Amino acid sequence: MTVFWGLMIPLAGTTLGSACVFFLKDKLNELLQKGLLGFASGVMVAASVWSLLIPSMDMAAGMGRLAFVPAAAGMLLGMAFLLGMDRVIPHLHLGTQEAEGPKTSLKKTTMLVLAVTLHNIPEGMAVGVVYAGSMQPEQVGSVSFASAFALAVGIALQNVPEGAIVAMPLRQAGMSRVKAFTLGMLSGAVEPLGALLTIGLAAVFAPMMPVMLSFAAGAMLYVVVEELVPEMAQGTHTNVGTVLFAVGFSLMMAMDY
Repeated sequence: MTVFWGLMIPLAGTTLGSACVFFLKDKLNELLQKGLLGFASGVMVAASVWSLLIPSMDMAAGMGRLAFVPAAAGMLLGMAFLLGMDRVIPHLHLGTQEAEGPKTSLKKTTMLVLAVTLHNIPEGMAVGVVYAGSMQPEQVGSVSFASAFALAVGIALQNVPEGAIVAMPLRQAGMSRVKAFTLGMLSGAVEPLGALLTIGLAAVFAPMMPVMLSFAAGAMLYVVVEELVPEMAQGTHTNVGTVLFAVGFSLMMAMDY
């Protein structure tokens, strides 16, 4: 039951962020938006390094100087997976008018929700695989339960701005507050589902844990480099995003220490 509630923590962050539609009348201030994107990016990069890639290499320490191979291979596979998802799922990113993926007649608001849902897949995988690692204490370099909990809290923190970033544009597009909140919250529902699926796979493919950890890291890094950082770097107030990136990275690093 403790693991279950740990998996639900990130969804709570998305829900809290989506609830901004009940308190804010207009769209998110650009300065605040840049800061939130930077903070989320910092958390995700730190989580990828400290909670996923380093434990992956620790678990493969028996390979000697080649201990980096499972981590490198998994990271590349994770990036390739998200690249493929980007190509086959129609979605629209914040601040853009041109949709990505195959042509579709879906509404812009629907594609915006799909974009955030796509981003949430690797985050759910990351939380799931780290909790799976914490349940294998006999494995060399296994992840501690405290680290798994720290990652879940870190992902939840970066989900707060993510929930606001998806729910507020929906409200601005004319959607009711309740519907915008519901869709924003549901965009994060893929995280606990993805986490549960990953835990199930980890139980079957336990020897592949180093690759699974780095796979989740690669998928998260893809989201940061392909989407979050470019959105943060457009227009004005980019320095605010850079400063908040450092804050998010430092906070996540401290939580996982």
